[in-house]
Amino acid sequence: IWCVLVTFNNDFFFFFYFFFFFKQKTAYEIYQCDWSSDVCSSDLTKGGRTFSFSAIVVVGNENGVVGYGLGKAKEVTAAIAKGIDDAKKHLVKVPVLKGTIPHEQTGKYSGAQVYIQPAAPGTGVIAGGAMRAVLESVGVKNVLAKSKGSSNPHSVVKATIDALAKLRDPFTVAQVRGIELDTVFNG
Repeated sequence: IWCVLVTFNNDFFFFFYFFFFFKQKTAYEIYQCDWSSDVCSSDLTKGGRTFSFSAIVVVGNENGVVGYGLGKAKEVTAAIAKGIDDAKKHLVKVPVLKGTIPHEQTGKYSGAQVYIQPAAPGTGVIAGGAMRAVLESVGVKNVLAKSKGSSNPHSVVKATIDALAKLRDPFTVAQVRGIELDTVFNG
């Protein structure tokens, strides 16, 4: 289930709930469209108002892979479809260990800053709006998150994915440093 927010000239807000699951059939992974935010803009022309929609879409397999895409079209459904296609082209692999992230991290995009931190089992996803959608799409079950600065959904999604892309698991750190795994934790 995902929600689409449509605004008309900042006067009206409509929430549409779609029961649509996008599935890409590959050998190993199925991607699910979890979240979409639409914004409507209009141009006044000789023939009347021309509406166009832009949609930012988050796609993930809930197993460590997430991506986002932007779609623009004259109709909401076409914008979402373009966003899904764009999101499939920009996937990021994220290390998820025992349902949480390996370490705390910050991410930044434009005016938005996000902070994510691992949490104990049973905590849940403590995040709001766009951050929650990204974290649930990647498959994180327990995490604490805070969004600072701009609350623009486009910037928050990109900042969250920036933070997730910077994460490294202990195995990768041990390989890069050329040391054993025990040394990473015990110094």
